[in-house]
Amino acid sequence: MAATIVDVAKLAGVSVATASRVLSGSRYKVSDGVRERVLKAASELQYVPNAHARALVGSGTRTVGVLVHDVTNPYFTQLVGAIQRVAAEMGLLVLIGSSDRNPDRDLSFIHMLYAHRVEALIIAASGVDDLEFAQRMTRSVEMFTQNGRRVVFINRHHVPGDCVLPDNFNGARTLGQLLVRLGHRRIGIISGPERLTATRDRLEGFRRALADAGIPLTPEQIEVGDFSRDGGFRAAQRLMERVPGLTAVAAMNDLMAIGAIAALRERGLVVPRDVSVTGFGDHFFARDVMPPLTTVHVPLEEMGARAMKLALTPAGPEIRVEHIPLEVVERESTAPPPAREREAVG
Repeated sequence: MAATIVDVAKLAGVSVATASRVLSGSRYKVSDGVRERVLKAASELQYVPNAHARALVGSGTRTVGVLVHDVTNPYFTQLVGAIQRVAAEMGLLVLIGSSDRNPDRDLSFIHMLYAHRVEALIIAASGVDDLEFAQRMTRSVEMFTQNGRRVVFINRHHVPGDCVLPDNFNGARTLGQLLVRLGHRRIGIISGPERLTATRDRLEGFRRALADAGIPLTPEQIEVGDFSRDGGFRAAQRLMERVPGLTAVAAMNDLMAIGAIAALRERGLVVPRDVSVTGFGDHFFARDVMPPLTTVHVPLEEMGARAMKLALTPAGPEIRVEHIPLEVVERESTAPPPAREREAVG
């Protein structure tokens, strides 16, 4: 017999009203501990709120879901745009969920889409280096893919499944090599949220480029950002205060690079005369900022379209991974370090 909301509430040790609020995505405030217990109980019982599902099944609308971290971030905006264009060509409806990097919301969204009988799900949110969460996500994906429904990932995840995989490691490595070729030896890094696989892959790419050149990268030269413009601004301020004399700042996305340029300007430093700045993503604004931003081009339109087409293809006997190479786009935000720094190194 299928589990009911009463079963979920009983297993989680909460009221039926509280369980309903959590599983419906209500704005009613629930503590993280309670939310975790309810989602875990729903996953274990494979609970589905069938009333909404029956209504949509009767409508005959074919629907695809897309899960992102932040729908206002240009990275996800461009991905979703490409997915929607492919969906429109095929007469499909796209439902978008934005989790604000909250793992519980990721899982809650998957369960809601399962209830709505969505036929395919694209998880565009970055993977998380967290074994316990990966196990929970695996259970949710296994539930979703029952009866032939599809799940496709974008970026590296610790969950088995077909995937569109941008080469973040080598993209960052190539960008690091560019800064080394220009003569930079004192380089600061503004990373993204530490648990995200995209952050770790990009940071490791930079590490490899500098290590290959015999250039140390100390913990003091790395500042954690949050992939926002203001986060990049604050991170650059802390970085320059802690490590004076940096000649280059490499941000893990374009928005943080824009914030870093603003922070350097506030300190009276000119980019790239005094400090070079790089981004990652090559979003639509990267060529129009002043100075135009050196960055890594991530082909988001292609990635979104590939993920959508993969999601609408029946699962095969083997996991399919579509590798996406990334390229550096060199613009005016990078240059050789100031002459005094080159002389000091020499």
